[in-house]
Order: sequence, then structure tokens, then C-alpha cells
Amino acid sequence: MFTGIVTDMGEIRQLEQRGDLRARIGTGYDMSGVDIGASIACDGVCLTVVTKGADWFDVDVSAETVSKTNLGSWDVGRRVNLERALRVGDELGGHIVSGHVDGLAEVVDVLDEGDSTRVSLRAPETLARFIAPKGSVALNGTSLTVNEVEGAVFGINFIPHTKEVTTWGRVAKGDQVNLEIDTLARYVARLAEMS
Repeated sequence: MFTGIVTDMGEIRQLEQRGDLRARIGTGYDMSGVDIGASIACDGVCLTVVTKGADWFDVDVSAETVSKTNLGSWDVGRRVNLERALRVGDELGGHIVSGHVDGLAEVVDVLDEGDSTRVSLRAPETLARFIAPKGSVALNGTSLTVNEVEGAVFGINFIPHTKEVTTWGRVAKGDQVNLEIDTLARYVARLAEMS
């Protein structure tokens, strides 16, 4: 489990296609405190540390994960949002995030408003019904509040702090981003279907 509060911006250092995609990610985390087998959300995708060094870790990304996320577009030098798994007693500053991406949203507009940036995204039709104004979504692993919704298009406002400490300072029209809908919204919709 994660909170969607990004705690490091890593950098893709190596990519190697084996049976799965092996990615080496540079990090500012103290890797002496990270066990092999630990979960780290990488752009919102829960991945397992398989090897590590002083300032890097490797993860294996299955073909299934590549097909359902934007990780197939990773290249060397790309910055990625990182978050270590939630521990009992940690502050829950965002919302409950599983690291299981539901689909890809497309950035359809980027507009600066003062120091903030308003971003409009199009969700897949099958996921749009789970997105509500003032509700939460995780986009590339970042817990965010939805401002408005019109059909499958929804808006997010990024304050300067978020743009500085995450990859959202580099957002561009046409970007494909990992979308995880709010777990609570998923269960409420399921209960409504059963009624």
C-alpha cells in the first residue's frame, strides 16, 4: 500500500529486455534500509526490488505490466516518481493507493494559471465513471484531487511544490499517464451495481 505522496524522483539508468523488462533506477533513498523484495511505487506501479546498490535498485517489469501502463515508454534518463511502501504508523497524507494501475489517461490540455498549472486528462471510458469532482485519483503515483469532470475529461491543478518534487513539472499535451482510481470509488460503484 502507498499514499500517493511522492518521496523521491528517480532516474532510469539502464533498461534491459530479458524474459521481462529489467530497469535500474537511480534514487536518493538510503538503500541500506531497503530490503530485496521490498515494494516501491515507480510512476505509480508497485514493483519489487530484485537487486540494489548504494544509490540504485533494479526491478523486473512483466509484459502484462508493460501492456497496461506507460512503463513501456521508459527510456534511459527519464525521471520517475518514487514512493516506498506505507508502514504502520506512517502519516497518510494522500489517499490509499495500491500501486495497481487501472489504465492510461491522456493529457489533453496544459494551461498555466498563475504559478499553478491546470492539466486536463481524458480517462478511458470504462474508468471515467469512477472519477468525481473533489474525489481522489493517483496519476503516475501522485495522489491528486479532481477539480472538475466533464464526460471522460477531468481536470487537476498542480501547485508549484508538486511540480518541483514530482515529474509533473515536465507534463506535456499528449503524455500517457498511469491512472489508478480511488479504491473507495471502485467499491461504492460495485455495491451500487449489486443493489
